[in-house]
Amino acid sequence: MSAVESFSGREDFAALLEESFGQNEALEGSVIKGIVVAIEKDMAIIDVGLKTEGRVALKEFNGPGRDQDIKVGDEVEVYLDRIENALGEAVISRDKARREESWVKLEKAFEAREKVSGVIFNTVKGGYTVDLDGAVAFLPRSQVDIRPIRDVGPLMGQPQPFEILKMDRRRGNIVVSRRTVLEETRAEARSELVASLEEGQVIDGVVKNITEYGAFVDLGGIDGLLHVTDMAWRRVNHPSEVVTIGQTVKVKIIKINQDTHRISLGIKQLLADPWDGIAARYPVGARLKGRVTNITDYGAFVEVEPGIEGLIHVSEMSWTKKNVHPGKIVSTSQEVDVAILEVDQVKRRISLGLKQTLRNPWEVFAETHPAGAVVEGEVKNKTEFGLFLGLEGDIDGMIHLSDLDWNRPGEQVIEEYKKGDMLQAVVLDVDVEKERISLGLKQLGGDPFVDAGEFKKGQVVTCEVIEVKEGGLDVKIAGTDMTTFIKRAEIARDRAEQRPERFAAGEKVDARVILFDKKARKIQVSIKALEMAEEKEAMAQYGSADSGASLGDILGAALKKATTDKK
Repeated sequence: MSAVESFSGREDFAALLEESFGQNEALEGSVIKGIVVAIEKDMAIIDVGLKTEGRVALKEFNGPGRDQDIKVGDEVEVYLDRIENALGEAVISRDKARREESWVKLEKAFEAREKVSGVIFNTVKGGYTVDLDGAVAFLPRSQVDIRPIRDVGPLMGQPQPFEILKMDRRRGNIVVSRRTVLEETRAEARSELVASLEEGQVIDGVVKNITEYGAFVDLGGIDGLLHVTDMAWRRVNHPSEVVTIGQTVKVKIIKINQDTHRISLGIKQLLADPWDGIAARYPVGARLKGRVTNITDYGAFVEVEPGIEGLIHVSEMSWTKKNVHPGKIVSTSQEVDVAILEVDQVKRRISLGLKQTLRNPWEVFAETHPAGAVVEGEVKNKTEFGLFLGLEGDIDGMIHLSDLDWNRPGEQVIEEYKKGDMLQAVVLDVDVEKERISLGLKQLGGDPFVDAGEFKKGQVVTCEVIEVKEGGLDVKIAGTDMTTFIKRAEIARDRAEQRPERFAAGEKVDARVILFDKKARKIQVSIKALEMAEEKEAMAQYGSADSGASLGDILGAALKKATTDKK
């Protein structure tokens, strides 16, 4: 071989070698296929077709939820890191190959919103790690199940579907959810189950949960609400009175909302409605016994039979206690006698009365205390218009200001009495309908106008001065209890003598009756009228206009005669 030929051969070999190395370098960082040519202890020797071999640990062929039995001759996919290492071998990895392959599949599934299979294999802060056939994803604790679960142990190592929520290949982050898969599956199952149910259908269910307002019943994959008002015809204070958790109950489907999949259930609908024919069973006016089930500010509910309750309004509880809370008249669970006042089957209401089972105390009082009867009672209240006395039967009677005294003003007399005083009074009138009793205090002593007899206008009477006032005299007509007032102008004929201070209390004076109205209970007397009458009479007897006698002479003679007559 010549030198020229030898040089040309070396150039061709170098070109081929360069081409070969260039192709091999292009394969680095990619997944290639290889053949298992040998297994040494825990390593698999793999020919990757590059006139070189690589080693892969057998454990890389296994992982959570998968076990692969590798044997000589198997074709496997590996990730080519580098063509040669320090030992002259290819650096290859099964884990990286699987991860690379898995990421490609996961990205396609994420874009298509498809479910992927994975295995929960470890617990980390805030959640768990999931092997998605080589790619490791994070499963937040809140995304494990529809309801929070305490123990995830049974789910570990079990292949199950997940939904990818987020992917970031650059950072190598994948977030998955098991909860969304369960919710979707549950929603599909609910839709199928709801479609198979009908309103009015009677089915069995299991009580899953109890709340203040009802119980949730599992109908075999979907829950229905059994409201407390649909548990029984009677009043139910709490659902636990009727059902318990885990109990199997027969329920009737009342309503189905196809949009929200909410199902309303009832138990009482399986029983006969006790309100049917209620009016015939409870006629108005009938009396019966019942049990107090609930007390409110406006009355008390009474159960007259299972499932039937009536209301005693606060106004129908007592004849006398008007502004008292119902709880001070009756108590819960107390058995009471009631009367039927009204029955409304359409509105499912019964009005009951408690006071109607007792006699009206005003009727009883009217029967036992006719007008004119004398009663005794304690002063319960003192008002600007009179006194209230407590009477038998827990009722009150009123003494009006005008019935306190015959002669003195009521505003003055009422000041003499105080709350707690015991008084006697006369029954004047009883109004049963208005629940009013009128009493009189002054009537106990009789009417002085009636007792005094008749007085005629012009009659002369003797009066005793009771009190001297600036405007006149308070006087009492002798022999009677009648009092009257003589005005200053009626004290004397002469203006100079019209001075009240001329008189003293206890002094007796004569006066003439100028007004007596027995019906209006008025009597007026006048000293002036008496003097003028006496003057006129004297003029008629002792003098005339042409007699020549003076008025003084005439009056002197009349006075002398009056003195002689008295002697």
